[in-house]
Amino acid sequence: MRMRKLGNSGLFVSELCFGAMTFGGSDGLWGQVGKLDQGEADALVGAALEAGINFFDTANVYAHGRSETMLGQSLRNLGVSRDDVVIATKVASAMGEGPNMRGAARGHILSQSRASLERLGLDHIDLYQIHAFDPATPIEETMEALDTLVRAGDVRYIGLSNWAAWQVMKALGIGRAKGLAPIISLQAYYTLVGRELEREIVPMLTSEQVGLMVWSPLAGGYLTGKYSGGDGGASGRLTELDFPPINRHRGEPLIAVLSAVARRHGATPGQIAIAWLLHQPAVTTVILGAKRVEQLVENMQAPRLRLDETDLSELDAVSRLPIEYPGWLLDRSGDRNS
Repeated sequence: MRMRKLGNSGLFVSELCFGAMTFGGSDGLWGQVGKLDQGEADALVGAALEAGINFFDTANVYAHGRSETMLGQSLRNLGVSRDDVVIATKVASAMGEGPNMRGAARGHILSQSRASLERLGLDHIDLYQIHAFDPATPIEETMEALDTLVRAGDVRYIGLSNWAAWQVMKALGIGRAKGLAPIISLQAYYTLVGRELEREIVPMLTSEQVGLMVWSPLAGGYLTGKYSGGDGGASGRLTELDFPPINRHRGEPLIAVLSAVARRHGATPGQIAIAWLLHQPAVTTVILGAKRVEQLVENMQAPRLRLDETDLSELDAVSRLPIEYPGWLLDRSGDRNS
């Protein structure tokens, strides 16, 4: 397992990150995502550690806080040294009734950071991320609240999740102008069947040296191939929860190419989809969630795969985005420095 720097920081994280979203669900949305108990959580965390993963991601809203509690308990049950792992969690989603129990306002951030620390059983969070953009709160207020946590020692680094390029850029500018703790990462959806990130966000991240953490690298399981061909009988998350949205008209030809590349490497389509992400320069780490140890172990083999130019070219040709303005105009203009 290779280690990579997360953004423009000195923090090194494994190229695969374990996502604990499947821990602790009972009913409703979180029951659909995953209902793993503590023993199952311990087995998955143990398998991730054994493979060399040092990076673990959760959120306060996952299973209404139970994911954080179970992840922290797993680390204690397995006797993991605090300094050997990087723990990331998130804030912004609703954690109760009332207008001040959600969002990225100062009060919510400060109170929820304390609640997350208590559930995790830790004295600090390595990476604290704003889970979604909050249009009701000035970005200055959010950035200053995060800076307060860093200066207090409760948080080591800060990041964002699911923000648009202009929103990230505005936050970066505010932080630099005010001398606040810098944003080092963005967590976002990015897959072979969902490459919209490449239009604005990837160029911005590359320019500003912000690390990219990829969630749902298999598009909710779609890129394993088990939902292709109109197979409505396939079991899995997408049969219960249509998320993330997938353009299956574009996806079906991709699954065929993905399967062909997988056969050449003696791998699964899912492993190739993860390996493709790890070949993208903007990607720092890919978050893997799982309900079974066997599923996690299979996907953790992806970093061993080395895709050649033929593989990458075929996958790109079948999945690349149609060119939109101003892209087609820039292509016509050419590179002035060439």
